[in-house]
Amino acid sequence: MSNYRRERLPGGIFFFTVVTAGRRPILTTDVARALLRRVVDEVRGGYPFAVEAWVLLPDHLHCIWALPDGDMDFSKRWGLIKAGFSKRAQGMLDDKPQESASRIKHRESTIWQRRFWEHRIRNQEDYRRHMDYIHFNPVKHELVEHVRDWPYSTFHRYVEAGVYPGSWGSEEAIIDNTGEFGE
Repeated sequence: MSNYRRERLPGGIFFFTVVTAGRRPILTTDVARALLRRVVDEVRGGYPFAVEAWVLLPDHLHCIWALPDGDMDFSKRWGLIKAGFSKRAQGMLDDKPQESASRIKHRESTIWQRRFWEHRIRNQEDYRRHMDYIHFNPVKHELVEHVRDWPYSTFHRYVEAGVYPGSWGSEEAIIDNTGEFGE
């Protein structure tokens, strides 16, 4: 079995990638979006974290979270989110043909990949690059032509706050889109 090394420093800001099992394009359905929002809010009620950025694509999501000082348990939060979502989505979004003996043995749903990818944000430049990566991701995956056209993103919140111009990510903007952040 692989020995995955996770960052273990309390608090901090983290970038995450979470992917559906088999990259099934289910996350942007009305049902999935509503369930995910509800479960994230419930988990945040018991295990607080701030959502700095989020983009929801059909088969994966990227986000940046800020954890409270003294708290480093993002794995617990993701476990609760994935389990809560899977339980509520049972019969609606699960995929029985994908159910394997291993998934049954470990009581895993057919909705999520087993693991997630995380990266601790190290400084302001790292933060900016990951924010840009998150918000540009729908264009990268050719889901839309312009960042502003993707509705499932915190990009719109940052435009309203004056952080990004509404035209950000268009041809005239310079984007570092190398794909180096774990997809």
